[in-house]
Amino acid sequence: MFISNKPIAFGLFFVVTLLVSCNAAANATTQPLFSAILIFGDSTADTGNNNYNPQAIFKAKHLPYGVDLPGHEANGRFSNGKLISDVLSTKLNIKEFVPPFLQPNISDQDIVTGVCFASAGAGYDDGTSLSSHAIPVSQQPSMFKNYISRLKGIVGDKKAMEIVNNALVVISAGPNDFILNFYDIPTRRLQYPTIYSYQEFVLKRLDGFVRELYSLGCRNFLVGGLPPMGCLPIQMTMKMRNIMRCCMEQENKDSVLYNQKLAKKLPEIKASLPGSKFLYANVYDPVMDMIQNPSKYGFKETKKGCCGTGYMELSFLCNSFSRTCPNHSDHLFWDSIHPSEAAYTYLGNLINAQIQEWLWA
Repeated sequence: MFISNKPIAFGLFFVVTLLVSCNAAANATTQPLFSAILIFGDSTADTGNNNYNPQAIFKAKHLPYGVDLPGHEANGRFSNGKLISDVLSTKLNIKEFVPPFLQPNISDQDIVTGVCFASAGAGYDDGTSLSSHAIPVSQQPSMFKNYISRLKGIVGDKKAMEIVNNALVVISAGPNDFILNFYDIPTRRLQYPTIYSYQEFVLKRLDGFVRELYSLGCRNFLVGGLPPMGCLPIQMTMKMRNIMRCCMEQENKDSVLYNQKLAKKLPEIKASLPGSKFLYANVYDPVMDMIQNPSKYGFKETKKGCCGTGYMELSFLCNSFSRTCPNHSDHLFWDSIHPSEAAYTYLGNLINAQIQEWLWA
Protein backbone atom coordinates (compact mmCIF):
# COMPACT_ATOMS: atom_id res chain seq x y z
CA MET A 1 0.00 0.00 0.00
CA PHE A 2 1.21 3.52 -0.74
CA ILE A 3 1.82 4.96 2.76
CA SER A 4 -0.51 7.84 3.66
CA ASN A 5 2.12 10.56 3.89
CA LYS A 6 3.75 9.65 0.59
CA PRO A 7 0.87 10.42 -1.78
CA ILE A 8 0.88 13.99 -0.52
CA ALA A 9 4.51 14.56 -1.42
CA PHE A 10 4.19 12.49 -4.54
CA GLY A 11 0.99 14.28 -5.47
CA LEU A 12 2.68 17.66 -5.23
CA PHE A 13 5.38 16.41 -7.56
CA PHE A 14 3.10 15.24 -10.30
CA VAL A 15 0.68 18.12 -9.82
CA VAL A 16 3.65 20.23 -10.82
CA THR A 17 4.22 18.01 -13.83
CA LEU A 18 0.57 17.85 -14.81
CA LEU A 19 -0.56 21.39 -14.08
CA VAL A 20 -1.03 22.83 -17.53
CA SER A 21 -1.73 26.26 -18.90
CA CYS A 22 -2.35 28.02 -22.16
CA ASN A 23 -2.58 31.68 -23.04
CA ALA A 24 -6.16 32.94 -22.91
CA ALA A 25 -5.59 35.39 -25.71
CA ALA A 26 -4.66 32.61 -28.10
CA ASN A 27 -8.06 31.02 -27.52
CA ALA A 28 -10.16 34.16 -27.19
CA THR A 29 -12.25 33.23 -30.20
CA THR A 30 -13.56 30.06 -28.55
CA GLN A 31 -14.62 30.12 -24.91
CA PRO A 32 -14.23 26.73 -23.21
CA LEU A 33 -17.36 25.30 -21.63
CA PHE A 34 -15.33 24.40 -18.53
CA SER A 35 -12.42 26.08 -16.79
CA ALA A 36 -10.54 22.79 -16.45
CA ILE A 37 -10.78 19.02 -16.60
CA LEU A 38 -9.94 17.24 -13.35
CA ILE A 39 -9.49 13.49 -13.76
CA PHE A 40 -9.71 10.86 -11.03
CA GLY A 41 -9.72 7.08 -11.20
CA ASP A 42 -7.75 4.16 -12.60
CA SER A 43 -5.74 3.15 -15.69
CA THR A 44 -8.54 4.14 -18.08
CA ALA A 45 -7.88 7.73 -16.97
CA ASP A 46 -4.21 7.65 -15.90
CA THR A 47 -2.21 9.86 -18.27
CA GLY A 48 1.12 8.92 -16.73
CA ASN A 49 0.98 9.39 -12.96
CA ASN A 50 2.18 5.88 -12.18
CA ASN A 51 5.41 6.73 -13.98
CA TYR A 52 6.35 8.75 -10.89
CA ASN A 53 5.18 6.19 -8.34
CA PRO A 54 8.10 3.82 -7.71
CA GLN A 55 5.85 1.33 -5.91
CA ALA A 56 3.23 1.04 -8.64
CA ILE A 57 3.11 -2.34 -10.36
CA PHE A 58 1.14 -1.26 -13.40
CA LYS A 59 2.96 1.19 -15.68
CA ALA A 60 2.82 2.04 -19.35
CA LYS A 61 5.99 4.05 -19.85
CA HIS A 62 7.40 1.65 -22.43
CA LEU A 63 6.55 0.73 -25.99
CA PRO A 64 4.34 -0.46 -27.56
CA TYR A 65 2.16 1.69 -25.29
CA GLY A 66 1.88 5.13 -26.88
CA VAL A 67 3.18 3.92 -30.23
CA ASP A 68 0.53 5.92 -32.10
CA LEU A 69 0.95 9.11 -30.09
CA PRO A 70 2.84 12.06 -31.61
CA GLY A 71 6.50 11.16 -31.43
CA HIS A 72 5.62 7.47 -31.03
CA GLU A 73 6.73 7.53 -27.40
CA ALA A 74 5.10 5.92 -24.39
CA ASN A 75 4.05 8.43 -21.75
CA GLY A 76 2.07 6.32 -19.30
CA ARG A 77 -1.24 6.01 -21.12
CA PHE A 78 -2.55 2.45 -21.21
CA SER A 79 -3.32 2.35 -24.91
CA ASN A 80 -1.61 2.72 -28.23
CA GLY A 81 -2.67 6.35 -28.30
CA LYS A 82 -5.15 8.75 -26.75
CA LEU A 83 -7.58 8.13 -23.90
CA ILE A 84 -11.14 9.37 -23.49
CA SER A 85 -9.87 12.35 -21.47
CA ASP A 86 -7.66 13.40 -24.37
CA VAL A 87 -10.60 13.27 -26.75
CA LEU A 88 -12.79 15.27 -24.36
CA SER A 89 -10.13 17.94 -23.79
CA THR A 90 -9.92 18.50 -27.55
CA LYS A 91 -13.67 18.49 -28.07
CA LEU A 92 -14.23 20.88 -25.17
CA ASN A 93 -11.46 23.20 -26.37
CA ILE A 94 -9.41 22.52 -23.27
CA LYS A 95 -5.99 21.70 -24.65
CA GLU A 96 -4.00 19.43 -22.40
CA PHE A 97 -0.21 19.60 -22.14
CA VAL A 98 2.17 17.85 -19.78
CA PRO A 99 5.19 20.11 -19.21
CA PRO A 100 8.04 18.70 -17.07
CA PHE A 101 7.86 21.63 -14.64
CA LEU A 102 5.40 24.38 -13.77
CA GLN A 103 6.24 27.45 -15.80
CA PRO A 104 7.54 30.16 -13.43
CA ASN A 105 5.88 33.00 -15.34
CA ILE A 106 2.33 31.65 -15.12
CA SER A 107 -0.13 34.39 -14.16
CA ASP A 108 -3.82 34.97 -13.54
CA GLN A 109 -4.21 35.61 -17.26
CA ASP A 110 -3.44 31.99 -17.99
CA ILE A 111 -6.01 29.21 -18.07
CA VAL A 112 -5.37 26.05 -16.12
CA THR A 113 -6.70 23.40 -18.43
CA GLY A 114 -6.21 19.86 -17.24
CA VAL A 115 -4.91 17.93 -14.26
CA CYS A 116 -4.99 14.16 -13.80
CA PHE A 117 -4.89 12.44 -10.41
CA ALA A 118 -5.78 8.92 -11.63
CA SER A 119 -3.57 5.93 -10.90
CA ALA A 120 -3.49 2.66 -12.83
CA GLY A 121 -4.62 -0.21 -10.63
CA ALA A 122 -6.67 2.00 -8.30
CA GLY A 123 -10.23 1.45 -7.15
CA TYR A 124 -12.87 2.87 -4.85
CA ASP A 125 -12.03 0.04 -2.45
CA ASP A 126 -8.71 0.77 -0.71
CA GLY A 127 -8.06 -2.97 -0.66
CA THR A 128 -7.74 -2.92 -4.44
CA SER A 129 -4.43 -1.08 -4.15
CA LEU A 130 -2.95 -3.71 -1.83
CA SER A 131 -2.06 -5.83 -4.84
CA SER A 132 -1.43 -3.06 -7.39
CA HIS A 133 0.29 -0.49 -5.11
CA ALA A 134 -1.64 2.19 -6.94
CA ILE A 135 -2.84 5.38 -5.30
CA PRO A 136 -6.37 4.53 -4.08
CA VAL A 137 -9.19 6.71 -5.32
CA SER A 138 -9.79 7.70 -1.69
CA GLN A 139 -6.30 9.25 -1.48
CA GLN A 140 -6.51 11.17 -4.74
CA PRO A 141 -8.38 14.09 -3.09
CA SER A 142 -5.31 14.66 -0.89
CA MET A 143 -3.32 15.38 -4.03
CA PHE A 144 -6.18 17.52 -5.30
CA LYS A 145 -5.89 19.64 -2.15
CA ASN A 146 -2.23 20.25 -2.96
CA TYR A 147 -3.27 21.27 -6.47
CA ILE A 148 -5.77 23.78 -5.08
CA SER A 149 -3.18 25.19 -2.68
CA ARG A 150 -0.65 25.59 -5.49
CA LEU A 151 -3.30 27.12 -7.73
CA LYS A 152 -4.25 29.67 -5.07
CA GLY A 153 -0.61 30.67 -4.83
CA ILE A 154 -0.57 31.31 -8.58
CA VAL A 155 -3.90 33.03 -9.32
CA GLY A 156 -5.28 33.90 -5.88
CA ASP A 157 -7.98 32.33 -3.76
CA LYS A 158 -11.00 33.69 -5.64
CA LYS A 159 -9.76 32.80 -9.13
CA ALA A 160 -8.59 29.39 -7.98
CA MET A 161 -12.00 28.49 -6.58
CA GLU A 162 -13.70 29.78 -9.74
CA ILE A 163 -11.55 27.35 -11.71
CA VAL A 164 -12.44 24.46 -9.39
CA ASN A 165 -16.15 25.36 -9.28
CA ASN A 166 -16.39 25.49 -13.06
CA ALA A 167 -14.21 22.49 -13.84
CA LEU A 168 -15.44 19.22 -15.28
CA VAL A 169 -14.62 16.37 -12.91
CA VAL A 170 -14.20 13.05 -14.71
CA ILE A 171 -14.31 9.92 -12.54
CA SER A 172 -13.44 6.57 -14.11
CA ALA A 173 -12.97 3.61 -11.76
CA GLY A 174 -14.59 0.39 -10.61
CA PRO A 175 -13.43 -2.55 -12.76
CA ASN A 176 -10.29 -3.11 -10.67
CA ASP A 177 -12.39 -3.46 -7.54
CA PHE A 178 -14.33 -6.38 -8.97
CA ILE A 179 -11.51 -8.01 -10.96
CA LEU A 180 -8.79 -7.73 -8.30
CA ASN A 181 -10.96 -8.15 -5.22
CA PHE A 182 -13.92 -10.32 -6.13
CA TYR A 183 -13.53 -12.31 -9.35
CA ASP A 184 -9.90 -13.26 -9.95
CA ILE A 185 -8.54 -12.64 -6.43
CA PRO A 186 -11.59 -13.16 -4.21
CA THR A 187 -10.22 -11.47 -1.09
CA ARG A 188 -13.41 -9.50 -0.45
CA ARG A 189 -15.72 -12.51 -0.63
CA LEU A 190 -14.96 -13.36 2.99
CA GLN A 191 -16.49 -10.06 4.03
CA TYR A 192 -18.98 -9.64 1.18
CA PRO A 193 -20.09 -13.14 0.12
CA THR A 194 -22.42 -11.91 -2.62
CA ILE A 195 -21.76 -9.61 -5.54
CA TYR A 196 -24.75 -7.55 -4.48
CA SER A 197 -23.32 -6.72 -1.07
CA TYR A 198 -19.93 -5.86 -2.56
CA GLN A 199 -21.57 -3.60 -5.14
CA GLU A 200 -23.26 -1.71 -2.32
CA PHE A 201 -19.91 -1.33 -0.56
CA VAL A 202 -18.23 0.05 -3.71
CA LEU A 203 -21.10 2.46 -4.34
CA LYS A 204 -20.89 3.70 -0.76
CA ARG A 205 -17.19 4.39 -1.27
CA LEU A 206 -17.97 6.26 -4.49
CA ASP A 207 -20.60 8.30 -2.64
CA GLY A 208 -18.10 9.38 0.01
CA PHE A 209 -15.47 10.18 -2.60
CA VAL A 210 -17.79 12.44 -4.58
CA ARG A 211 -18.91 14.24 -1.44
CA GLU A 212 -15.30 14.95 -0.50
CA LEU A 213 -14.63 16.47 -3.93
CA TYR A 214 -17.79 18.55 -3.55
CA SER A 215 -16.54 19.84 -0.19
CA LEU A 216 -13.38 20.99 -1.98
CA GLY A 217 -15.39 23.02 -4.49
CA CYS A 218 -16.17 20.63 -7.35
CA ARG A 219 -19.64 20.94 -8.87
CA ASN A 220 -19.73 19.28 -12.31
CA PHE A 221 -19.30 15.49 -12.20
CA LEU A 222 -19.04 12.99 -15.03
CA VAL A 223 -19.07 9.48 -13.55
CA GLY A 224 -18.32 6.45 -15.68
CA GLY A 225 -20.04 3.11 -15.24
CA LEU A 226 -18.61 -0.37 -15.69
CA PRO A 227 -17.84 -1.88 -19.12
CA PRO A 228 -18.97 -5.45 -19.91
CA MET A 229 -16.30 -6.92 -17.63
CA GLY A 230 -17.06 -10.44 -18.74
CA CYS A 231 -15.90 -9.57 -22.25
CA LEU A 232 -12.49 -8.25 -21.25
CA PRO A 233 -9.90 -10.54 -22.89
CA ILE A 234 -8.16 -11.23 -19.59
CA GLN A 235 -11.42 -12.31 -17.96
CA MET A 236 -12.17 -14.77 -20.72
CA THR A 237 -8.66 -16.13 -20.35
CA MET A 238 -8.80 -16.38 -16.56
CA LYS A 239 -12.01 -18.39 -16.82
CA MET A 240 -10.45 -20.78 -19.35
CA ARG A 241 -12.44 -19.52 -22.31
CA ASN A 242 -9.38 -19.54 -24.59
CA ILE A 243 -10.82 -21.71 -27.35
CA MET A 244 -14.23 -20.19 -28.01
CA ARG A 245 -13.39 -16.86 -26.33
CA CYS A 246 -16.92 -16.45 -24.99
CA CYS A 247 -17.85 -13.57 -22.71
CA MET A 248 -18.54 -14.36 -19.06
CA GLU A 249 -22.26 -13.68 -18.98
CA GLN A 250 -22.59 -13.56 -15.20
CA GLU A 251 -19.89 -10.91 -14.94
CA ASN A 252 -21.68 -8.90 -17.62
CA LYS A 253 -24.93 -9.20 -15.69
CA ASP A 254 -23.08 -7.98 -12.61
CA SER A 255 -21.86 -4.96 -14.58
CA VAL A 256 -25.38 -4.16 -15.75
CA LEU A 257 -26.76 -4.37 -12.22
CA TYR A 258 -24.00 -2.16 -10.82
CA ASN A 259 -24.60 0.42 -13.56
CA GLN A 260 -28.31 0.46 -12.82
CA LYS A 261 -27.58 1.09 -9.15
CA LEU A 262 -25.07 3.82 -10.04
CA ALA A 263 -27.47 5.56 -12.44
CA LYS A 264 -30.08 5.58 -9.68
CA LYS A 265 -27.67 6.74 -6.98
CA LEU A 266 -26.24 9.78 -8.78
CA PRO A 267 -29.53 11.75 -8.78
CA GLU A 268 -29.87 10.96 -5.08
CA ILE A 269 -26.41 12.40 -4.41
CA LYS A 270 -27.19 15.42 -6.57
CA ALA A 271 -30.35 16.15 -4.59
CA SER A 272 -28.31 16.36 -1.39
CA LEU A 273 -25.53 18.58 -2.80
CA PRO A 274 -26.83 22.07 -3.76
CA GLY A 275 -25.50 23.37 -7.05
CA SER A 276 -24.06 20.05 -8.16
CA LYS A 277 -24.58 18.48 -11.58
CA PHE A 278 -24.05 14.83 -12.47
CA LEU A 279 -23.80 12.96 -15.73
CA TYR A 280 -23.67 9.17 -15.82
CA ALA A 281 -21.42 7.99 -18.65
CA ASN A 282 -22.76 4.73 -20.06
CA VAL A 283 -19.80 2.84 -21.52
CA TYR A 284 -21.34 -0.62 -21.23
CA ASP A 285 -23.79 -0.36 -24.12
CA PRO A 286 -21.42 1.14 -26.71
CA VAL A 287 -18.63 -1.33 -25.88
CA MET A 288 -21.07 -4.21 -26.07
CA ASP A 289 -22.28 -2.94 -29.42
CA MET A 290 -18.67 -2.86 -30.63
CA ILE A 291 -18.34 -6.50 -29.58
CA GLN A 292 -21.58 -7.62 -31.18
CA ASN A 293 -21.31 -5.48 -34.32
CA PRO A 294 -17.56 -5.00 -34.90
CA SER A 295 -17.76 -4.13 -38.61
CA LYS A 296 -19.95 -1.15 -37.75
CA TYR A 297 -16.90 0.38 -36.07
CA GLY A 298 -14.21 -0.96 -38.37
CA PHE A 299 -13.08 -3.67 -35.95
CA LYS A 300 -11.99 -7.14 -36.99
CA GLU A 301 -10.97 -8.43 -33.56
CA THR A 302 -12.85 -7.93 -30.29
CA LYS A 303 -11.89 -11.00 -28.24
CA LYS A 304 -8.20 -10.35 -27.72
CA GLY A 305 -5.82 -7.43 -27.52
CA CYS A 306 -3.45 -6.19 -30.20
CA CYS A 307 -0.35 -6.62 -28.01
CA GLY A 308 1.26 -10.06 -27.90
CA THR A 309 -1.18 -12.97 -27.83
CA GLY A 310 -3.82 -10.52 -26.62
CA TYR A 311 -4.95 -12.98 -23.96
CA MET A 312 -2.95 -11.99 -20.88
CA GLU A 313 -0.53 -9.21 -21.81
CA LEU A 314 -0.84 -6.11 -19.64
CA SER A 315 1.58 -3.46 -18.38
CA PHE A 316 5.09 -5.03 -18.18
CA LEU A 317 3.87 -8.15 -20.02
CA CYS A 318 3.06 -5.94 -22.99
CA ASN A 319 6.52 -4.65 -23.83
CA SER A 320 8.95 -3.80 -26.61
CA PHE A 321 9.51 -7.51 -27.27
CA SER A 322 5.80 -8.13 -27.83
CA ARG A 323 4.52 -8.42 -31.36
CA THR A 324 1.54 -6.27 -32.17
CA CYS A 325 -1.25 -6.66 -34.71
CA PRO A 326 -0.53 -5.12 -38.15
CA ASN A 327 -3.48 -2.72 -38.02
CA HIS A 328 -3.92 -1.21 -34.57
CA SER A 329 -7.26 0.37 -35.36
CA ASP A 330 -9.02 -2.88 -36.22
CA HIS A 331 -8.73 -4.16 -32.62
CA LEU A 332 -11.20 -3.12 -29.94
CA PHE A 333 -8.61 -3.83 -27.22
CA TRP A 334 -4.97 -2.79 -27.16
CA ASP A 335 -3.90 -5.15 -24.37
CA SER A 336 -5.89 -7.72 -22.41
CA ILE A 337 -7.90 -5.06 -20.57
CA HIS A 338 -7.58 -1.62 -22.11
CA PRO A 339 -9.28 -0.37 -25.28
CA SER A 340 -7.36 0.78 -28.33
CA GLU A 341 -7.19 4.43 -29.34
CA ALA A 342 -9.84 3.71 -31.98
CA ALA A 343 -12.27 2.50 -29.30
CA TYR A 344 -11.39 5.33 -26.91
CA THR A 345 -11.93 7.87 -29.68
CA TYR A 346 -15.41 6.59 -30.41
CA LEU A 347 -16.30 6.53 -26.71
CA GLY A 348 -14.88 10.02 -26.21
CA ASN A 349 -16.93 11.43 -29.07
CA LEU A 350 -20.05 9.73 -27.72
CA ILE A 351 -19.53 11.07 -24.20
CA ASN A 352 -18.82 14.53 -25.58
CA ALA A 353 -22.21 14.48 -27.30
CA GLN A 354 -23.79 13.51 -23.97
CA ILE A 355 -21.97 16.40 -22.26
CA GLN A 356 -23.27 18.88 -24.83
CA GLU A 357 -26.83 17.64 -24.35
CA TRP A 358 -26.35 17.67 -20.56
CA LEU A 359 -25.14 21.28 -20.51
CA TRP A 360 -27.94 22.66 -22.60
CA ALA A 361 -30.75 20.55 -21.16
